Amino acid sequence: MGAGHSHSHSHGHSHHHGPVDGNQRRLAITLVLSLVYMLAEFLGGLFTGSLALLADAGHMLSDAAALLLSLFAIWIARRPPTPRRTWGYHRTEILAALANGATLVAISIYVIIEAVARFRKPEHVNAPVMVGIAVGGLLVNLISLRILGGGKSENLNVRGAWLHVLTDAFGSAQAIIAGALIWAFGWNWADPVASILISLLIIYSAWDLLRETVSVLMEGAPGHIDVDEVRETLCGISGVVAVHDLHVWTITSGMECLSAHVVVADEAIACSMLARVRSTLHDKFGLDHLTIQVEPMAFEEHGVHA
Repeated sequence: MGAGHSHSHSHGHSHHHGPVDGNQRRLAITLVLSLVYMLAEFLGGLFTGSLALLADAGHMLSDAAALLLSLFAIWIARRPPTPRRTWGYHRTEILAALANGATLVAISIYVIIEAVARFRKPEHVNAPVMVGIAVGGLLVNLISLRILGGGKSENLNVRGAWLHVLTDAFGSAQAIIAGALIWAFGWNWADPVASILISLLIIYSAWDLLRETVSVLMEGAPGHIDVDEVRETLCGISGVVAVHDLHVWTITSGMECLSAHVVVADEAIACSMLARVRSTLHDKFGLDHLTIQVEPMAFEEHGVHA
């Protein structure tokens, strides 16, 4: 990977940078949209007295921060490995996803506390303006979701940003409903209720993201790879006697690694065995970052592994 890095668009790298450039563009466009509309919602919230709009604006601010963080992470992750950071900076994207999940939960808890205080003393809300602004917010969110949708399945970092925008869209929808109820029936309590519902929804969606990012940071095996199946597949290759110290983990979205010690019956087949193990793992599990140690049976018998 090192030598080819100076001209990063050589053939070897095109597959690595293609989706990255696309994700960067997606995140940048969405960031601009969020910032512009956040300002509108914030001013609108102050003008109409709506907590749901202010909650939504706060959420848009966290969207913008999330998008900025995701962009920064993609930029850092592209830096080449150094002697101290031998894996490079790929993990930055996972840390960004973790931070995004955590801020979502924190903002939600704050909004819930605010809303509970409002129940005791409902405030007057200018409903027609509130509805108008919330409709605009929903449109901006839907456009952003459309833009980010392409990159969310293969990248946890983009998924974190997409989740921010999705929960925000729900926020706008609930602000519209609350505004309509206040407008039609004068139910001022609909505003804090909407903000609590929005917040609970956000906590729920952020939880999955947090669980997945923590799993990556704890070197957990990737969800789509069954380690027992990998072990069985390796043991099933003729000539392999045993497999031990098998580890499968994720560096960043779409970059899985495996290391294992493979015990073979005969030292003579060690080299050809390495090639077979590599092609088997690539074909069946899509694993390419491999560290395989092939050990002849004799090692085992001399009690090298106590």
